[in-house]
Amino acid sequence: MTHPYWPLWDLRLRVGEVDLRPMTEADLVPLADLLPDDVELDPDATRYPGLPEATNRRVIGFQRYWNGYGSWRPEQWQLGFCVRAGGELVGVQELAADDFPLLRTVDSASHLVPAVRGRGIGRQMRRAILALAFGPLRAQAAITSAWHDNYASLAVSRALGYQPNGESLHRRGDQVDTLQHLRLPRSDWLAGDGAAGVRIEGMDGCWPYFGIEPR
Repeated sequence: MTHPYWPLWDLRLRVGEVDLRPMTEADLVPLADLLPDDVELDPDATRYPGLPEATNRRVIGFQRYWNGYGSWRPEQWQLGFCVRAGGELVGVQELAADDFPLLRTVDSASHLVPAVRGRGIGRQMRRAILALAFGPLRAQAAITSAWHDNYASLAVSRALGYQPNGESLHRRGDQVDTLQHLRLPRSDWLAGDGAAGVRIEGMDGCWPYFGIEPR
């Protein structure tokens, strides 16, 4: 175990040319430099007067990172992975849960740099975190949400077997827009081949952080 006090940093997910590892402090600046302009961020996140909006958007990423690790509990956690394709840093994939030991439900969010979109990387990185969720973590369901016009995200979810799970209205900038919700039950995931070729390493020592016992 390389990180005895925070073994989550030893996790590695690999599928094809795509490699995922949990974010560390050293990743914050490179990821901020790569942040695409079209990434939807929390509209309620703190903005600092006097800073350009582009800087504020990147500050949100820093604070999300610190909050994710600083508020981690077995009942509620948020794990952000750096995504590399062919060794090149190309985006972020998050896996999160609320009341996980009881509900066994995970949520996800992600973004990719525009230059690598359309190559299937988004699907591969989602498959990787779903293999972690439904495999070692023994989740019972995965949920996700996307704006009604985020066709790429919705297409990835549908291709992996997610089914419609309702809609809701949310603030989007100064307007109101529709979020589409989707859900993937464990039985559907296990009935398919979504985990094929996904390698998961470094779970030793991580179990207490998710509030579950190893098998």
